[in-house]
Amino acid sequence: MGDAATAKIPDVITYDPEVARQALPFDPFDPDFHADPFPYYRKIREQSGPAFRTEGGIVAVFGYEEAAAVMKDPRFGWGVNPMVADQFVENPASGESGRILMFMDPPDHTRIRGLVSKAFTPKMMNLLRPKAARYARELLAKAVEESPDGRVDLQEVLSRPLPAKVLSDMMDIPEHYHPLFFANTMESGRGLDPGFTLTEEQKTGRNAARDVFINAGIELVAARRAAPGDDLISELTRAEQEGDRLSEWELAMLLMNLLAAGFGATAALIGNQVYNLLAHPEQAEWLRSHPDHVPSAVEELLRYDSTLAMVTRTALEDADVAGIPVRTGEYVVVMMAAANRDPAAFDDPERLDVSRAQSRNLGFGHGIHFCVAAPVARMIAQEALAALLEYDVRLGDEPVERWPGISLRVIGKLPVVITPAASA
Repeated sequence: MGDAATAKIPDVITYDPEVARQALPFDPFDPDFHADPFPYYRKIREQSGPAFRTEGGIVAVFGYEEAAAVMKDPRFGWGVNPMVADQFVENPASGESGRILMFMDPPDHTRIRGLVSKAFTPKMMNLLRPKAARYARELLAKAVEESPDGRVDLQEVLSRPLPAKVLSDMMDIPEHYHPLFFANTMESGRGLDPGFTLTEEQKTGRNAARDVFINAGIELVAARRAAPGDDLISELTRAEQEGDRLSEWELAMLLMNLLAAGFGATAALIGNQVYNLLAHPEQAEWLRSHPDHVPSAVEELLRYDSTLAMVTRTALEDADVAGIPVRTGEYVVVMMAAANRDPAAFDDPERLDVSRAQSRNLGFGHGIHFCVAAPVARMIAQEALAALLEYDVRLGDEPVERWPGISLRVIGKLPVVITPAASA
């Protein structure tokens, strides 16, 4: 592959397919890659090793241990990273500029995350789990009742509405926001993709979607300041650490992060796990007979097909990755989806095995940027899967539709046939 001297990544990123193909370790415009990237990941790792420089000079990381090391190394962060454009969001009222939590570096990240973590308590998870279980069963029962032949789009009847219902309870979000969030989650997800893979039209759509969540955050924060309740947003407005509190704008940006991830990434997680389970019917049958393994099965399904496939990091100081020198300001792409199938870390990694005893994975990140809302997403995914296993379900005849993003693996439409279980 290339070396640092050949780096061609410009300071201001614009759409450039040739730069994209040189910079990234794969062709981001190849529809076959989007349909199933894992054979490509395997071939690249076999040919180039767990970490290497691309032709464009970026260090690409495909190994599990190497990926985990980068994500927990304080020498790597977001920095001023034009690879992912428009990390900074401007307050339409004051002109104040800032980043959402996932784009922050310490000390700002440490401060904000410390305050946020206080609101995600075991008590809240214990209160939400029975609600998630009930909602999942109600949604599936309604889908079966309204579809005599059992043919439904699982994303429409379960994957999207279930997180929406749980998060609405958690945050006390009025239902009229739901269609707005559903319509904008995928476009906002382009905020993780390298700018040179996005056309100006796609960037405009991404920014408009981001603004939908920002404006909703501003409205919800103002409502809670005026009338606090017993919900997550109210808890965040009250959260303090050593006398420090979140400002209105910090709260709005934080809610943008939580809402976009909650309504989008959690739905994607459910869709991915159900698709892969149904594509391996012997695994679904085993899990149906061993429902106590649902939590560990969710981890294995997340390992097998990570919703978050790739993240970018910038060297904040001179460092190295697996012996490759990385200078300050250079970029590293961490391929979590590839790392989760690293044969150096997992036995028979290309095989889905829901009985796998320990399926450690990087699906929620690692280090200081490990997803703060992972406990909620895991819980919702577990309850979705547990409810679905109470039915006879198979993949439908129509093709599965995938959203063509790079950093996120998202199913847009998942046709299935669902009927009451034969033993019911």
